[in-house]
Amino acid sequence: MPDGCALVTGGARGIGAATARSLAEMGWPVGVNYRSDPDRAEAVVAEIEAAGNRAVAIEADITAPNAIDDLFSRLEHEFGPVLVLVNNAGMRADALSPQLRDEEWTRVIETNLSAAFRTTKRALRPMLKARFGRVVNVASVVGPRANAGQSNYAASKAGLIGFTRTVAVEVARRGVTVNAVAPGFVETQLTAGIGNGLVDAIPAKRAGTPEEVAACVRFLASDEASYVTGTTLTVDGGLSA
Repeated sequence: MPDGCALVTGGARGIGAATARSLAEMGWPVGVNYRSDPDRAEAVVAEIEAAGNRAVAIEADITAPNAIDDLFSRLEHEFGPVLVLVNNAGMRADALSPQLRDEEWTRVIETNLSAAFRTTKRALRPMLKARFGRVVNVASVVGPRANAGQSNYAASKAGLIGFTRTVAVEVARRGVTVNAVAPGFVETQLTAGIGNGLVDAIPAKRAGTPEEVAACVRFLASDEASYVTGTTLTVDGGLSA
């Protein structure tokens, strides 16, 4: 494992917290990024440290372009270059398209897609220099599949999948992989209120867990996945099948 660390955006809860814990178990020092929940972020760090691993909670609003460099610089000072980046931070602002306000569209696109572009851009130079890097973007089955009331969310996640594939092709020969995971219905705060009746449509007949998604991220971040790039791993209990 090269000298460096992992960064998980939106790492204070749900899939992000489970991913931070999983990457720490692999031996990566982990930056747990959060925007507005320091207590939860510090709790994740405490869990990681209790297991004998290293982590730090770092506040940053990744929708602010000038916050990205400061986030990375603080983590580089603490642990070294970010060689594993998990773009997990996300949000919803649901409404049917005719009722969707411009600011709801913009906030979702900025958080789910534009921020991932900026963090990936900042991470790539050290990765390319090290000839090792792992970028994993947390997309959604809503990206390639319509879900009424989520045109902004679907657009952001479909864009994230396209971004993943394109950047993967650009950097593949330098030992850097770029992949996505596309969760289906996973029980987190982000999915609260949208599960009514959905479980019946899932062949597995249950919701997923953050830990199940984190296990897929962990694989994509591992040495075993060094020949896996530009792909999207769907984690949905058979829903998209």
